[in-house]
Amino acid sequence: MPEGAWIQTGAAAVRRVWGPAALGWVLGTALQLTQASLWPVWGYVALALLALMAGVGLMRAMRHWPRSRWGWLPVAAALAFAATGGRAVGFAAQALPPAADGALVHAVWQVTAMPSRGAQSVAFEAQVLQARTRDGHDLPIRGTIRLSWRPFGAVRGEAAVPRVLPGETWQGSLRLRAPRGLANPHGFDAEAWLWREGIVATGSVSEGGRHDAPRRLADDSWRYPVERARTIVRDAIVERLQPGHELAAVGLVAALVTGDQGAIPAAEWAAIRATGVAHLVSISGLHVTMFAVIATVAVGLVWRGVGRRWPAVLLRWPVPVAAGVGGVALATAYALFAGWGVPAQRTVSMLALVVALRLSGRRWPWGATWLAAMVVAVVLDPWALLQPGFWLSFVAVAVLFGQGGAAWQPTGLGQRLHHAVMGLLRVQALITVALAPLTLLLFGQVSVIGLLANLIAIPWVTWALTPVALAGVAVAPLWDAAAWLAQALLAVLRWLAAWPLAVWERPAPPLPLAVAACAGAVLLVWRAPWRWRVWGLWLLWPVLAFRPATPPPGAFEVLLPDVGQGSAAIVRTARHTLVFDSGPPMGRSDAAERVLLPWLRALGSVPDAVVISHDDSDHAGGLATLAQAFPTATWWASFDPGARHAGPVQTCAAGVSWAWDGVSFEFLHPPAPDWVPPRQGGDNARSCVLRIGQGEHAALLVGDIRQEEEAALVAADPTLRTGLLVAAHHGSRTSTGAVWLDALRPRAVVIQAGWRNRYGHPHPAVLQRLQARGIPWADTPTCGAVTWRSADPAALACERARAPRYWHAVPHAGAAGTENPRADAASDAGAD
Repeated sequence: MPEGAWIQTGAAAVRRVWGPAALGWVLGTALQLTQASLWPVWGYVALALLALMAGVGLMRAMRHWPRSRWGWLPVAAALAFAATGGRAVGFAAQALPPAADGALVHAVWQVTAMPSRGAQSVAFEAQVLQARTRDGHDLPIRGTIRLSWRPFGAVRGEAAVPRVLPGETWQGSLRLRAPRGLANPHGFDAEAWLWREGIVATGSVSEGGRHDAPRRLADDSWRYPVERARTIVRDAIVERLQPGHELAAVGLVAALVTGDQGAIPAAEWAAIRATGVAHLVSISGLHVTMFAVIATVAVGLVWRGVGRRWPAVLLRWPVPVAAGVGGVALATAYALFAGWGVPAQRTVSMLALVVALRLSGRRWPWGATWLAAMVVAVVLDPWALLQPGFWLSFVAVAVLFGQGGAAWQPTGLGQRLHHAVMGLLRVQALITVALAPLTLLLFGQVSVIGLLANLIAIPWVTWALTPVALAGVAVAPLWDAAAWLAQALLAVLRWLAAWPLAVWERPAPPLPLAVAACAGAVLLVWRAPWRWRVWGLWLLWPVLAFRPATPPPGAFEVLLPDVGQGSAAIVRTARHTLVFDSGPPMGRSDAAERVLLPWLRALGSVPDAVVISHDDSDHAGGLATLAQAFPTATWWASFDPGARHAGPVQTCAAGVSWAWDGVSFEFLHPPAPDWVPPRQGGDNARSCVLRIGQGEHAALLVGDIRQEEEAALVAADPTLRTGLLVAAHHGSRTSTGAVWLDALRPRAVVIQAGWRNRYGHPHPAVLQRLQARGIPWADTPTCGAVTWRSADPAALACERARAPRYWHAVPHAGAAGTENPRADAASDAGAD
């Protein structure tokens, strides 16, 4: 057979199997991401060999049965499953050695990525070149670690935050920790994010004594030139703009040029999310496409000039070829410079494929191009499937492709302008409808004003703000113009976000209903006869009508989130909700914003009452957030919250009670509104103590009371009993005493504390008391969020056991049981 015939036969075979194989690869990768634990590496190798053998058989079968091409779907799925699993095994092998987990190690490290600078600290990624324990033993630490560095005195403004650059090599002491995050329903999965980013450990730089002070050893900027350039440009933007422009505008300009969103304040993110323009703040497909168009035109003009001087060049590389290849190359460079996010990867893949097809004279259906870009993104990063932006990006592009091109082309300038405006309005309306269910599934809310906000923001950001900001790299004064454009945009977004009902929230539906709704929304906007598109409304209806289950009348449930070293609880009856405590501050945010609000939103619950037990930051850290979110709730506290809550606040005191849906609520402590605790008791002794229900089906939420207050409560009511006891003061030695446990006889105890916290909570003495009495218990560091129901008072449901994945930290055996090795981690026997 002639060589050309072989090529044509091979190309035809690839076209036949491409669709099923590509779809199978994506599905196989997604299936592997559902594994709770990884197989041994030989298991993935065996699966790959079996898939390859099946592929050989399929190649022979296709000669006689062309429809057997769909057999490539499971073959490709098996290969993708094996390939992703093998990569995961390789990454898991880089896990932090147990001897280094939580320990102080002497290390030499090299900065590998653009640092994120704050007012008091700097965070960066690094590779450890050498590491030793304090007694001199070598530690093999492989992979990338993420470090934070807060110098002594930075909080008081007495020390400057050090400038760290990619390529620099440092020596000093590090406190390293294996990846660990909070585990809550509908919350941010930090462990998945760290895995996806390739981070094997987190830690902090310890300044220690004079001999342990970090010091720079070398500067090898050539090792990470792109990251070094990104850092220099980002710092130049901040240094130029920060004195004369608002911080949010500075952060927005830096984000559009370098992809670093760290300088955008948390308050501005609320307005950005409420208006549905978050995709414009990152380097999106629109930005990369715009850059590619400008780059293609520029390369074409330059190449024509070159051709006039050397005409022979155009014979070998015609202008369309040079412009297309050059545009894609420069767009790829921009995407790399801006952080190489999923939208940028998808856009570069599609641009490269489109240019390659045009230059070769071939045309692919839009579905094949779309699927090819998806496969490229998944091959490059299988765990990109865990990112919301992956699905939002590809669904939006599918909707755009599915609309096809316009048959009528306008001629005059007025017609062209009208056509462009109406086209933008139509496309944005279609994308808004198509993405609404997916956005609701991923974030629990949909921006009602998103259509209007995007109609304003997309042309403003794409054709004004971003080009001016990028041009500032060459002409720095243009950054000032970009900052003014950013400030104008942010002012409009804040105004829109303040509108009533700017955001529509719905409870989180079950996954099957959510998938059906996503399919229904896409069907509704598809170019198909209306008799087919109307079926999309029927697929949307179950999600619109969905209501989460609530306890029956007379019963209730207590949801105890994982908020780290702090406390918070959600209590639900048949028709009412109460929030007890608000958790600790968390960086620029707090536990209420990061944990409580997403969970409440997913439940479709609006608190009727909020109780803040006392004014310690680990209990009242999210008070202001809850006050802003639920201004009409009834508020109870043992202190005056002041400016954090402008509405009325009642003082909790013994004897105050009420009932909801057949469930009683009663404060047991403090004894009176004006009660003054002993000096040594402080705010802890004044904690509100709330009893919900009666007898062994009751729950006790006790704040941070001490054994003295526990004894007083037992003396006041010797018949006091409970089903659930939330241990006081995070399992401190000074609480949850023997008298208290003997009197209450709880059916279950939950301890809320931070993983490996510096206080040693829960204290071994408390755990020994629980074990000696055979009381089932769970702690949030190992269990994650805990659910307790009055109908089954001895049962505790752990979030980490609900949907485990191989990148999650494995709970210790005995969580939610009577034995728990977590006691070994609380090595500080004297900690309270």
